[in-house]
Amino acid sequence: MALSCALRLLHRHLHPSSGLLSSLPIRDRSAPTEKTAAKWKKKKDREGCSLPGSSWEERLANAVTPLWRLPYQEQLQVKYESQRKILQRLASHLEELGIDAQKPGGLCCPLRPVVPSPVINGYRNKSTFSVNRGPDGNPKTVGLYVGTGKARNIVCVKANHMENIPPKHKQVAQCYEEFIRCSPLDSCILFHEGGHWRELVVRTTNHGHTMAVITFHPQELGQEALATQKALIKEFFTHGPGAVCALTSLYFQESTMTRCSHEQSPFQLLHGEPHIFEEVLGLKFRISPDAFFQVNTGGAEVLYQTVRELSQAGGDTVLLDICCGTGTIGLSLAHQVSKIIGIEVVEKAVEDARWNAAFNGISNCEFHSGKAEAVLPQLLSSWEDSQPLVAVVNPSRAGLHYRVVQAIRNCKSIRRLLYISCKPEGEAMRNFLELCCPPDPGKKLAGKPFAPTFAIPFDMFPHTVHCELVLLFTR
Repeated sequence: MALSCALRLLHRHLHPSSGLLSSLPIRDRSAPTEKTAAKWKKKKDREGCSLPGSSWEERLANAVTPLWRLPYQEQLQVKYESQRKILQRLASHLEELGIDAQKPGGLCCPLRPVVPSPVINGYRNKSTFSVNRGPDGNPKTVGLYVGTGKARNIVCVKANHMENIPPKHKQVAQCYEEFIRCSPLDSCILFHEGGHWRELVVRTTNHGHTMAVITFHPQELGQEALATQKALIKEFFTHGPGAVCALTSLYFQESTMTRCSHEQSPFQLLHGEPHIFEEVLGLKFRISPDAFFQVNTGGAEVLYQTVRELSQAGGDTVLLDICCGTGTIGLSLAHQVSKIIGIEVVEKAVEDARWNAAFNGISNCEFHSGKAEAVLPQLLSSWEDSQPLVAVVNPSRAGLHYRVVQAIRNCKSIRRLLYISCKPEGEAMRNFLELCCPPDPGKKLAGKPFAPTFAIPFDMFPHTVHCELVLLFTR
């Protein structure tokens, strides 16, 4: 019955110019002020963005992309103001530690204007859709959350109107919703209440590749029943209505937890190729289902070129690429350094990084799989001071583990550190203070402290309040 139901339903981006840093003014006339941010907030309130009477689509847009009503230049101004406050806060915290860090404007270091994204709408190459009750009460609605679990007011709203999500992602989400609404199996809203259908992840590339990953809670289903569901999904997306999505890869993961790595619960390829491919700065990169890759490909090109310039790495330099993902940052710098050493916790991403290096003919690199707090101290414990090191870290929102900061602080060869953070006001702030605080033998921070030297934000997430901040530390 389920099979018959399923069958029935059945430029590349702007290329960054060379000499980016030299072409950016320290502050231009469009640099925002407190007045600009206040004006934006009043405008938001006046337009009723957060009023209970707003449509569900507006509520979702305001929750996920709260700047969507603003002209893009005003969005950049608001983001500049938020980054300025972060650097002021860091300067204040450093002063509390007895470090004279106050610079003009109360900042801890010079702050450049926000570098705009080459693509403003539909820029995301990865989207995660949830399954939950929609505004109409249908428990098989595929979209994004409005509300919180704590308040018990979660509603899942379709993302068709979201400006940051490309049409292809919305198409796959719509097809997935059609499929699960035809299925006799329930959606899994709360694990202990049963149900099966869960998240959908969609990844796309500029090569026209599309990967879909469906997360499924097996509950008490046996292997035969699981095989039936996998066959139905494959049939739907290859010969049924879902075939319109033209998926390059279709994956299925049985997960009894909120998130599972491939090692915890393997991603099962139901159809197509095991990887999708992207090109960044002339290099080709292979991407696995759970590998980290910047969600804004065009923005990533601009970001990586700036990292090249800020690193000032020469031919005798070894680059440490910590939390390296598929190796994009390190490999983009490989031609100008003597060696790349990458560290990444996701094993499949490390396999991708090694493939990427080999495919692009890059031999001066090595990639280590494991937690950075376990791998890095071992790597640096026997490091010879004569070998200059430049470190680039690009951690998740949780920031760096304390042992990673210890290893960096205590390695005399590291005099230049680039910290890339998508949430510098969060746990990254703790890392900044650990890197810059006076030596503290009790905390095993014996090395000379770093100092914030230069900051440049990148708008990797237009319409949202978030930036990717690159903060250069030197000593």
